[in-house]
Amino acid sequence: MMAEKLAHVGLIAIVLAGSAPAAEMCVGAGQWALPGDATVRGVAPDRLFADLARGRVVLLGETHDNPDHHRWQLQTIAGLYALHPKLAIGLEMFPHRAQKVLDQWVGGELSEAQFLERSEWRTVWGYDAEMYLPIFQFARMNRLPLLALNVDRGLTRKVGDKGWAQVPPSEREGVSDPAPAGPEYLNVLWDSFRQHASAGQPSPPPTPDFENPAFLRFVDSMLLWDRAMAQGLAERVLRDDGTLVVGLMGRGHLEDGQGAPRQLANLGVSDAATLLPWDTASGCDEVTLRMASALFGVEPREPTNEDERPRLGIVLEQAEDGIRVQKVVDGSIAQQAGLHQDDLIESIAGQRVADTGDVIGAVQRQAPGTWLPIVVRRGAQTLDIVARFPPRARK
Repeated sequence: MMAEKLAHVGLIAIVLAGSAPAAEMCVGAGQWALPGDATVRGVAPDRLFADLARGRVVLLGETHDNPDHHRWQLQTIAGLYALHPKLAIGLEMFPHRAQKVLDQWVGGELSEAQFLERSEWRTVWGYDAEMYLPIFQFARMNRLPLLALNVDRGLTRKVGDKGWAQVPPSEREGVSDPAPAGPEYLNVLWDSFRQHASAGQPSPPPTPDFENPAFLRFVDSMLLWDRAMAQGLAERVLRDDGTLVVGLMGRGHLEDGQGAPRQLANLGVSDAATLLPWDTASGCDEVTLRMASALFGVEPREPTNEDERPRLGIVLEQAEDGIRVQKVVDGSIAQQAGLHQDDLIESIAGQRVADTGDVIGAVQRQAPGTWLPIVVRRGAQTLDIVARFPPRARK
């Protein structure tokens, strides 16, 4: 399937002869390559981009907290824009309800601060906005449409709790029935399901149990995410007005032609090209032909002071009864402080919290070596908890 996709978008024909990288480096920094099975072949960027610009959809993967991935995305968008100025950018980061705010931002009606506040950035995404803002500013400077591709987190939780079939169509935000997950994707999702197991609960076994009801609901929630993004992209593509649509999303939604590409194909868009950043320290034994249309070598990140900042170690959700702790990471500061799954956070650092962004902001402001007071409601009890952040390690 991937070979057919590569042939369709013309990438196989532009391989550079004799350009296989040295054995110790699969993809060199700043180099583009086409994946094979445990091998890659270099590709000339000018020819690659010319071919991509003749397509309809280009999907750019990312690891959300890696700033170099976002710099690469911006570089790629700029290269495509130079060849195809009629371009739109679809974003996993925003739910559908943020579309009006995205339009206002692109139209020059909002300041940066207003954009982040009105789009509820801290609540709906929460990663450092500085990594993404250059992309948003490029879109605004060139008046390129930004597309909100995602659904409200409340719908994702509802599907995860009940299953897709139990959510009435009127509550599905217009998302159509997803194409079922293939066997390969189910294996990937099983690993993710195990990682998302609730703290204090037995972890699911390594061997997949595809009949596990909790797992099936988890699959439904992931397919919802994939389908919503694919549907948003497809709706723009199928207008057939010559727009090249670029989608930005986590690489897990793209690898091996699963996730969003599979849903796009089900919606009639089977020619999407998938591009992924590739850690130059990774070996070729991890590469497969189906992984992506092309890879770009990115050097491993050097640790920064920001990387050393302690994390509280909780996953939050905006519940009807407050800010709920969905998960506590094993060995984290939160676990050591005594936070439990299903605790409701009432205040942090002496301030009442109204949304998850209030909690995220307080934690991000916390300096190493300090204590953070948190008031939680656990059943009928109100508890005072102190999270102790260790001092920065000496070098």
